[in-house]
Parts: sequence; structure tokens; C-alpha cells
Amino acid sequence: MVTVYFIRHGQSEANLQGIIQGHAEFPLSELGEKQASLAGEWMSSVHLDAIYTSDLQRARVTAEAIAKHHPLTPQPWEMIREVGLGPLEGKTRKQMYEEFPELKADALLTSGIKGTETVDKITLRCGYVIEQLNAAYENKTVAVVSHGGFISIMLMYLIAGENWHSLQRPFVIGNTGITKAVLDNDGPPQLHFTNRTDHLEKEGNSKSSTVLY
Repeated sequence: MVTVYFIRHGQSEANLQGIIQGHAEFPLSELGEKQASLAGEWMSSVHLDAIYTSDLQRARVTAEAIAKHHPLTPQPWEMIREVGLGPLEGKTRKQMYEEFPELKADALLTSGIKGTETVDKITLRCGYVIEQLNAAYENKTVAVVSHGGFISIMLMYLIAGENWHSLQRPFVIGNTGITKAVLDNDGPPQLHFTNRTDHLEKEGNSKSSTVLY
């Protein structure tokens, strides 16, 4: 069994401004830096054997805040970066719907619009990440610092496998929302909790974007 803490990055400047990110780079906002620090404090009581982070800046900075409490260096991993949204990246929702009126609000991550990441590619990424974690961290605990879209899809993948895209998206992950899952090669995964954000109640830092990727 492998225990995995999936953690979304702190609020980014794009989250603050209502801009779609995908693979586009944006730094953390001032609030996002506070959120990352508070997530690091919460995770300080959890023994970790490794910290993996998306290679995108907003996740890397969040992972570094967590690593301050552990004798570990975050390992960048492109496979856990956000879903690629191609021509949608850098746009506000208003701009996005004006340019792509056929886009459905509940299908942003699986729109099929040319240039966006395909369902098949996302599925392969999820499977590869789980396979690698199971192979390398038996009976260990790992933090995976990633993104709201990718984490929500990963959780659906853990429940439904390659048919995850047939589910209505049941998981909304806020900035620095923490999810605990236990992976088991011999049985179904266990979700202990999802999107835990009680660490943000300190000092009124709970404001969080949950709908922009």
C-alpha cells in the first residue's frame, strides 16, 4: 500500500484574475503564498518519504513551502502537471465562451477542442502516475503537489479507471486543498478525505478559487 497526499497549489495570480491556466505559467498571489505556508504547517505533522511536484511554478513554490518542514527536496514531475488546455489558456471565461461558444461549462477539461489535451492522454498519465507510485513507494507516504483539474480527474480515475470521463465531476479541489488516498495493488483505493482546507481558517486565508485551472 502507498499513502498519497494530493495537494493543490496555492492561489495563483491567474486564479485571482479569473484566467484559465492549463500549462501557462503564473506565480502565486500574495494570498497563495500564505496558503502554501499554512498547508506546509499542516503537513509538518505527516511523515513523508518523498515530495513530488508538477513542474509548473505555482505547484513548485507550494511544494517548497511543504518541504521546509521535511528533510526532502521536491522532485519535479511533468506527468502531474495540469491538464493542457491549449487555445483556452490565458483567457478569462468570458473570452473563452465568446471564442468557443460550443464549449460546455461542465466539460472544460474534456472539451475535445483542437489543441487541448485528449481524454486518452490524460488517462495514460493517471495510470502511469499510479503505476510508478505503487512500484516505488510500497508502505511509504508521498506528497503529490499538483492542480485542481488533474487531481479531480485522478480521483475519478481511482474510482472508475479508464471510464473516469463517464462520471459527472464529483470532486472540486480548492487552492491547497489536501486529499488523502491509500493505493493498494491488491484492492480498490481508499479515499480518507478530499479537499481538506481547514488549515486555511487560520488568519482568514480561506478564500480560494475552485473553478479555474
